[in-house]
Amino acid sequence: MAQIHICVVLALLLSMDAVAAGDPHRHEIRFGVAAQFPPFQSRNPQGQLVGLNIELGNALCDQLNVRCIWVDQVIAEDFRALDARQFDAIMGMAPTSKRRQWVSFSDNLYPFTTRLVARRTSGLLPDVTSLKGKRVGVLLGSNREAFARAHWAAKGVIIKSFWLNDDLVRSLVAGEIDATLQGTVEIREALFDTPHGEDFDFLGPAISASLLGDGVAIAVRKTDTALRNALNRALEQLIHNGEYQRIILPYRLDPVPIAP
Repeated sequence: MAQIHICVVLALLLSMDAVAAGDPHRHEIRFGVAAQFPPFQSRNPQGQLVGLNIELGNALCDQLNVRCIWVDQVIAEDFRALDARQFDAIMGMAPTSKRRQWVSFSDNLYPFTTRLVARRTSGLLPDVTSLKGKRVGVLLGSNREAFARAHWAAKGVIIKSFWLNDDLVRSLVAGEIDATLQGTVEIREALFDTPHGEDFDFLGPAISASLLGDGVAIAVRKTDTALRNALNRALEQLIHNGEYQRIILPYRLDPVPIAP
């Protein structure tokens, strides 16, 4: 009888470990998300989570036949909360070299391009020579802030960090900053598609760097290989059955770069 009891306890412990390690047969996936970045994730006037990342996350959960639970976070890059198992994954994050030191990433959900945005007549370019002495706005805690502070700040470029993109864009329109580093999708909605956007444009080529990344993925704990693999399989299935294309089409994403 004692041996049976031990076997039962061991089975329960193994079951708990499997769930903790990201078992694809779990009943729910808890996604951490900072709902302050339209059109990727934000709340509508009714308080509901909306956006590309929310739609993709819900579709992945449906594909895996699990329940999606969204845990709204103040800070997107909250790896301590992820390690503390307050949620299972962080939805919508560029897999940069720095972040890979802490977490593992799914395959890219979609491409992500970083560009310099400024007034068309400014003549600015995304390099130190052009931007020295200029004020460049970035989102606090973003990969663009990490890049700008690592590569530009020490060389005379003034980096201004903002908590919300709406505040950053208002400062750009008001002339309180000279330029901003932005993802192409979010700045279209925040500025280019508004009456204030006529005077602004992407200036110079896209910026490529390991601190920026080139796509958006899902961050999981490094030990959660089962969850990462399950999410990757679900993404492949969504692409194969056409649901992925249906979701991303309205968001006017950049095309996937073609390797030479």
